[in-house]
Amino acid sequence: MAKYFDVHPDNPQPRAVAQIADAVRSGSLIAYPTDSCYALGCRLGSKEGMERIRSVRKLDDRHHFTLMCQNFAQLGQFVRIDNDVFRAVKAATPGSYTFILPATREVPRMLLHPKKRTVGVRIPDHVVTQALLAELGEPLVSSTLLLPDEEEPLTQGWEIKDRLDHVLDAVVDSGECGTEPTTVVDFSSGEPEIVRVGAGDPARFEQERNVSSS
Repeated sequence: MAKYFDVHPDNPQPRAVAQIADAVRSGSLIAYPTDSCYALGCRLGSKEGMERIRSVRKLDDRHHFTLMCQNFAQLGQFVRIDNDVFRAVKAATPGSYTFILPATREVPRMLLHPKKRTVGVRIPDHVVTQALLAELGEPLVSSTLLLPDEEEPLTQGWEIKDRLDHVLDAVVDSGECGTEPTTVVDFSSGEPEIVRVGAGDPARFEQERNVSSS
């Protein structure tokens, strides 16, 4: 049975945030809100946690997880980024974007794209998620909470608790969440490539690509 955390959206209760972080550290699989939609999250380096996420979403081994980072300093530990890309990513964070970038040695091998050696990273613009990441002190391995054969992610904490009580360890509820996943931008070649259009406005990266190629 999943533990249910009712967290204030603007002023997250420190005790609740600490309990959620402790649960993650102990290997729990959680559902938590972000600035795009609900996500599933587990501890960095937890192979079991990743397998559980795959099981919930019915994903194969080719699925790419995202490192949910607190800030740019933390993100910089896990990806290599040159000056031009740095400026573009910095200007768009925090926000509803996932960036695919070359990974550093800090990234567990199980998270890497097998050929490109890249990883997806993002910095959410969400008070509760930011509080959790600050308390945790490291990124959350994450994936959008989109169930098999469903077109949109679940948006309500109570509904997630009701439907996934048997497969999750904790549900974090801070009010209704969005239904649109992040916009995914692949910077692995140095130029922005829009892989998926989502909650973040892709125009800024499309314009940048046009400028750099002209």
